[in-house]
Amino acid sequence: MIDIKLIREQRDLVKENIKKKFQDEKLPLVDEVYTLDKEAREAKLKGDKLRALKNEKSSLIGKLMREGKKDEADKVKEEINKYSDEINEYEEKYEKLSKKIKDNMMVIPNIIADDVPIGEDDTKNVENEKFGEPFVPEFEIPHHADICSNLNGLDKDSAGRVSGAGFYYLTGDIARLHSAMLSYARDFMIDKGFTYVIPPFMIRGDAVNGVMSFQEKDDMMYKVENEDLYLIGTSEHSLISKFKDQIVKESELPITLTAYSPCFRKEVGSHGIEERGLYRVHQFEKQEMVVLCKPEDGMDFYNKMWSYTVEFFRSLDIPVRTLECCSGDLADLKVKSCDVEAWSPRQKTYFEVGSCSILGDAQARRLGIRMKTDKGNEYVTTLNNTVLATPRGLIAFLENNVNEDGSVNIPEVLRPYMGGKEKIEK
Repeated sequence: MIDIKLIREQRDLVKENIKKKFQDEKLPLVDEVYTLDKEAREAKLKGDKLRALKNEKSSLIGKLMREGKKDEADKVKEEINKYSDEINEYEEKYEKLSKKIKDNMMVIPNIIADDVPIGEDDTKNVENEKFGEPFVPEFEIPHHADICSNLNGLDKDSAGRVSGAGFYYLTGDIARLHSAMLSYARDFMIDKGFTYVIPPFMIRGDAVNGVMSFQEKDDMMYKVENEDLYLIGTSEHSLISKFKDQIVKESELPITLTAYSPCFRKEVGSHGIEERGLYRVHQFEKQEMVVLCKPEDGMDFYNKMWSYTVEFFRSLDIPVRTLECCSGDLADLKVKSCDVEAWSPRQKTYFEVGSCSILGDAQARRLGIRMKTDKGNEYVTTLNNTVLATPRGLIAFLENNVNEDGSVNIPEVLRPYMGGKEKIEK
C-alpha cells in the first residue's frame, strides 16, 4: 500500500506507474481516492471544530449553574446535544470514507523502481547475469521423474489416489536427498548470520492481506474451512506478520531471518499441474530469507540476498542465471524483483528456482510495522528471497548431477547430510 501523500501530491506519478504495470482498469481509483480523501479530511476537520466548541460550551455550564442561571445552562445543554449529534454524523462519515479509501489503496500497486524493465508479462523479463557454464553431457538426460523412479524414489500414482493431482510420495535416498538439501540450505543461511525460525504454518486473514495483494490471495491460498486461517504459501507470510502492529527500535535493525516451512499453493491461473513430474505441485518445502531494515539499506540487502541464492546453487554444481522481472510480472506490492533460474541440461534452458523481492514499505504499511527513530516512527522496508524451494530445487540438482548409468553424484557440501554418501545408486 502506497503513502496516500502520493495521491494528494503526485497523482500523475501514481497513474503513470499503473500504466507501466498494464493495469489501466485501476486508473479511476486514483482520482476516486483523491476525492474521497478530501471529503474525509473535511469531515474530520468539521467534527474536530464542533468537538472543540462542544468542550468550550460544556465548561460554560458549570459557570452558569454557579451563578444561578439555570435556564441559560439548560439552553447550552440543548446546544451541546445538537453538537453531539452532528459530531457523530461527521465521525460516521469519516469512518465510512476511510474504509473506502483503504479498500481502494489496497488495490493500487506499489511504485516500481526506476530501473525495472517495462513489459506486460514474464516473456519480457531481462537476463542479468549467468553463473557457471551451462553443460549438456553426451548422453540423454532422463526426465526427473524417471531419474527418481529408477532410484525407487518417487510414487505419484499412490499420491494421486490419496490426494489427487499435484501431490507425491518421495521415498528412500531421493527423500533423504530432498531433506538433505533443505538442511544444508538452513545451515547455509545461519552461516550468513540469519536467525533460524520455524514459524506457524497457518495465519489469519488480516495477516494474509498484509503480505500480499487480493489477487495473489485468491490465486494462491488454501483457506481452512470455518476458520479464519489460511495455509501459508511461503514462510515469508509468517515471518513478516510476526511484527504486525509492532514498533521496533532503530538500533534493532536490520532484522535478518531464515525459516523452513511446508508451503501450500492452489496454483490458480498457472499453466496447470503437471501430472507426471514435480515441477508444479500443490505442496512443497522451502527455506526462505526475510529482512526488515531501514529504507536506505534496502537495495544493499536486495543485492546480497539474491547473491546468496546464486552462491547456494553453485555450491551444488548447478549453473544459474538471474532475470530482472519486468513491470507486468511484478506483484502489486513489489518495488523490484529478480528470479534465480537453474540450468536444465535436459531441456537445454533455464527454469525458475527462486525469487528475490524488495517491497519498500508496502507490507509495513498494511501490517503497521514501524521503527522508532529520533524523528518519530517510520515504516520499515521489507525484503524476501528464496534460498531453496524443493522439489523444484531437487529437479535442478538431479538433472545436473545424474550419470549415464542413472546414479546421482552427491557434492561434498551435501555428504554430511547424506551419511557420507558420494553417490546414490539403485
